[in-house]
Amino acid sequence: MIRLKGNTIYIRALEPEDLDFIYAIENDESIWEVSNTQTPYSKFLIKQYLENAHQDIYEAKQLRLAICNNDDPKAIGLIDLFEFDPKNNRAGVGIVIQNQTDRKQGFGKEALDLMINYAFSTLHLHQLFANIGTKNESSLQLFTTFGFQKIGIKKEWNLVNNHYEDEVIFQLINTNL
Repeated sequence: MIRLKGNTIYIRALEPEDLDFIYAIENDESIWEVSNTQTPYSKFLIKQYLENAHQDIYEAKQLRLAICNNDDPKAIGLIDLFEFDPKNNRAGVGIVIQNQTDRKQGFGKEALDLMINYAFSTLHLHQLFANIGTKNESSLQLFTTFGFQKIGIKKEWNLVNNHYEDEVIFQLINTNL
């Protein structure tokens, strides 16, 4: 099991006990715009996903980890590597903290730091990228803090509340290779 520990949080592999948590996140319409979700997920489909979560990143081309407070094994968020491309040594990274009360507490920052270190040190990736809506100021600030560079804007990329919004693509190059 992958378990990476920080000062206040740790990130770990998904467990069957995470079913209700993932179900709640995947079906929370308020965050669908950041996850590009358009339809609800059933518990049955999520259970199947969790049963196959044992696949490694090379097989699944993604890695989803739970973010947990050091004092409680219950997940408060998720952090993902997606579109994993081992040929070109790159992956996308995304993060979500479920409850508003847990946001802006430094949990996302610590989780992103752990994931960047894991991606660069363990997976030996050359680069990470992130796609962030231009109105998601918290995420724009978070990724910029870690040195992600804005490399472009996808104009009118996402339809949000019947209005098209731009999305920024960020990139972080591993300079330690």
